[in-house]
Amino acid sequence: MEAFFRTHAYLVEHTNVPVRRTLMDEIDWNDRMIGIKGTRGVGKTTFLLQYAKEKFGAQDRQCLYVNMNNFYFQGKGIAEFAGEFVNNGGRVLLIDQVFKQHNWSRELRKCYDTYRDLKIVFTGSSVMRLKEENPELNNIVKSYNLRGFSFREYINLMTGSNFQPYALDDILRYHEHIVKDILPTISPRKYFLDYIHHGFYPFFLEHRNFSENLLKTMNMMTEVDILLIKQIDLKYLTKIKKLFYLLAVEGPKAPNISNLAQEIQTSRATVMNYIKYLADARLINIIYPMGQEFPKKPGKVMMHNSNLMYAIYPIQANEQELMETFFVNSLWKDHKVNQASRDHCFMVDGIKKFKITDSQSDYKLRYNPDIIYARYHTEVGKDNRIPLWLLGFLY
Repeated sequence: MEAFFRTHAYLVEHTNVPVRRTLMDEIDWNDRMIGIKGTRGVGKTTFLLQYAKEKFGAQDRQCLYVNMNNFYFQGKGIAEFAGEFVNNGGRVLLIDQVFKQHNWSRELRKCYDTYRDLKIVFTGSSVMRLKEENPELNNIVKSYNLRGFSFREYINLMTGSNFQPYALDDILRYHEHIVKDILPTISPRKYFLDYIHHGFYPFFLEHRNFSENLLKTMNMMTEVDILLIKQIDLKYLTKIKKLFYLLAVEGPKAPNISNLAQEIQTSRATVMNYIKYLADARLINIIYPMGQEFPKKPGKVMMHNSNLMYAIYPIQANEQELMETFFVNSLWKDHKVNQASRDHCFMVDGIKKFKITDSQSDYKLRYNPDIIYARYHTEVGKDNRIPLWLLGFLY
């Protein structure tokens, strides 16, 4: 136990959080069992350590961070360890990568039932279905998603600003006034393309090649998160990777399931399952027409965020596709995005139609008052024409 406390103190003391994530204030920390899901690279470990630093500090032994990567947990279960922690005065146990522990959900349930004064906060992969696949946790776990940096968080980081998020309805109604509050301080266009290229994943701050790091992360998403959590045999890994690559290079369009099945030599049903797994891993986004959902064929498959597009095919990265990917990724946290009938159009929450356009060429458009035009290559908007970058302030 002492070794864990020393590691905890060192990690918390050396945790430097340049941007405070808004999720920190969205979580109800009074709950006894809290699950934080997120894709690799978005900062889940840092988030746990930030919580420990804010609420307890490095030397408070009531809180302890542990990582299930530690081989110690191959010989000792979470519940037994938690009992020792509680006997030493522990109150909050922070468990990183909980799915690495065998029978982790049953172990968490045992902790919940046995140690009434213990709070557990754990992290897991976005691929996990906490309640659907782990009935032991039904009615006891509160689940949250940690996403990569929004454009707002990226700007705050790069400029030392403290811009707050805006609700979608407020952006649509008051965007001309909101922009007037932002532009005197910073020029969003100065940072926007950098964010599109590398701003979503916090590890761009590390002194390593970003693209190589992202490629490594993407491989870990398929090799560990999908295969391990979905319990897929290793021999199918090449099929999943090839499918992901084919979807990426085809760009945002409706996938030809029959052709893809032939390419990776599997069934149509398996292709659809693999597509769902890739979406769960936050490698792609699946866009359906209104009223349809999985297991129906998607209306469009897109990369989950624009950083991934540069990592896979930087030479082919199409500007319109990058901007549409940014739009979907920005809306995805709190809104439902569906495919609309027209090109470059999306339905949001079933009632708002958006069209993504280039402000330098949209003079050719005949503006429809029933469509919201999200325009890039501009910092300002008017009426139903809003600057696309401002949707990066939704969270």
